Amino acid sequence: MKDLKKIFNVRVIPHAKQNKIVENDDVLRVYTTTAPEKGKANGAVIDLLSDYFKIPKSKIKILKGDTSRDKIIGID
Repeated sequence: MKDLKKIFNVRVIPHAKQNKIVENDDVLRVYTTTAPEKGKANGAVIDLLSDYFKIPKSKIKILKGDTSRDKIIGID
């Protein structure tokens, strides 16, 4: 497995009023308007993080927490 450049703890808040990312201590809170069904919210989180860090979506991986609100995200 490749070495990742950065690993983040992410807390996802689905069904939010607006899409946004808030840095809170050592956790990124990702607010998404998308419903958490069939991986749609995970896709929205990756889209938002891609825009936030200005990197391609292919560089972002969900390492842990596919079905949880608390996720560990890796960027390579």
